[in-house]
Amino acid sequence: MDVNEQISKLADRYWDRVMEANPLWASLLGDHRFDTEVEDRSRDAEDALIDDLDAIVAEASTFDPASLDKDDRITRHVLLFEAGSQADALRSRMPEFLVDPMLGVHMDIIQGVSQLRAGTKEQADAFIVKASKTGRLFDQALDRHREGVANGRTPPRVAIEKVLKQIDAYVAAPLEADAFMQIALSDEMSEEDADQWRVEMIEQVREVIRPGFARYRDGVATDILPHARPPEKSGVCWLPDGEEIYKRAVRRYTSLDLDPRDVHQIGLDEIASLEDEYRALGEPVLGTTDVPEIYERLRNDPALRFGTADEVHQAAESALRRAREAIPKWFGRLPEAPCMVQPIPDIGAADATLAYYFPPAEDGSRPGIFFINLTEPTTRTRFESEALAFHESIPGHHLQIAIAQELDGVPAFRRNGLVTVYTEGWGLYTERLSDEMGLYSGDLERMGILSFDSWRAGRLVVDTGLHALGWSRRQAIDYLMENSPQAPNNIVNEVDRYIGYVGQALAYKIGQRELFRLRAEAQRAMGSRFDIKGYHDTVLENGPVPLDLLGQLVSEWVA
Repeated sequence: MDVNEQISKLADRYWDRVMEANPLWASLLGDHRFDTEVEDRSRDAEDALIDDLDAIVAEASTFDPASLDKDDRITRHVLLFEAGSQADALRSRMPEFLVDPMLGVHMDIIQGVSQLRAGTKEQADAFIVKASKTGRLFDQALDRHREGVANGRTPPRVAIEKVLKQIDAYVAAPLEADAFMQIALSDEMSEEDADQWRVEMIEQVREVIRPGFARYRDGVATDILPHARPPEKSGVCWLPDGEEIYKRAVRRYTSLDLDPRDVHQIGLDEIASLEDEYRALGEPVLGTTDVPEIYERLRNDPALRFGTADEVHQAAESALRRAREAIPKWFGRLPEAPCMVQPIPDIGAADATLAYYFPPAEDGSRPGIFFINLTEPTTRTRFESEALAFHESIPGHHLQIAIAQELDGVPAFRRNGLVTVYTEGWGLYTERLSDEMGLYSGDLERMGILSFDSWRAGRLVVDTGLHALGWSRRQAIDYLMENSPQAPNNIVNEVDRYIGYVGQALAYKIGQRELFRLRAEAQRAMGSRFDIKGYHDTVLENGPVPLDLLGQLVSEWVA
């Protein structure tokens, strides 16, 4: 077996291990090998996964890049980053203190299970077996939280309080509305089989799933909440090993070894640099060039808000249609998988972000989905709706992720890569790219570009402030209120997201800055030969990659 075959087999081994450890994700991607399984959240399982990932990194390190062809060199590079940074993240033992309204064990079911698709009766039956095992999932999660209390590693109080409210809402909903009851069944199943499936699944909901939620809720309220960190100690820097936790998170989500204080300063500088753009748009849109007044108007003027949930939904649909029509002029490679807009599920929506994207299933059973938050529609801004749609759907996440999934001859782990700085950097890059493409309806909607840029630059300040500099939750909220036009409810939800999703918020602006920097360097080097389609295809044609490798690939294209 030559070295290229060996690296290919190692990549497959890595992906098989990741799918085995994350069976819900595997099912959502259309990999049905683990449909009957749930995640093993025990410390022993975590240790075993770390050992396996370390072994993969060690083996990948033995390959001489010079002995590999270009594609396998890319595979080796991404594999070293993915497996290595994932193993390091697991060493942070986050299940001990992760009771979170966005990332908690309960949200895997609330938001993930409802998106499952059963292509056959056998797959549908397998999901009943999966449901029968969810009690273990909650019990293991609670055991890990208790370990955290014993180790002085506890969750923030505000996160626990939100989680308890979410679980209360979930268990109070009708059994028929349970996430497991929303699994889409195959059209090939007979009506009799489908009815029998529903009878068996609702029994699991009644006897296993709801009691599991209840046990978890009671355990968290009784054993974890009394030990929770107060809002002034929300960041991981207040944990015994907080500095190391954050160092690993920065590496995981930026692919770079960055000093948090340097990242903090980048954010401060980016916030300041946006003021001239606000003034330039503020005059024609709002009749003022005073930046604090612009923020106040954008945040509080009811004329800039939607009136109904349907208006929010329709604005997203309209933006997606325009983007779909425009992309052939800017991209050579286009995805085959469709993208659709859906509302975020009601349970959890009040604590959710403005929107998020859910990838297609590789087997074609589910399209890409742009989930949009329709709660409190009168707080949702008209001027941000288009930038949000372009980021989450086309030319943002859907374009990038669907193209990656459809790459031929590329290992599965690269088609479904987890290089957050690349994927989120691309999403933010496309918000400004969409302006170049002429997709925004007018100057008011272009103001959304600036608002979202303030938001992402502010993330650099706030995430590092919370987790490295010891900021309180209130400090973080106040900073974003003073330095962005974001609505107060969104700011609160976002800060709580950064508290739980440690370091992830750094990916957006760090990745966007690099994509624009590489593009500018290519334009300078190539002059009139520069082709925007060629640049975009170069960025997208290898799937998600760390930033150092992306720079190499763009340099090779330029040369």
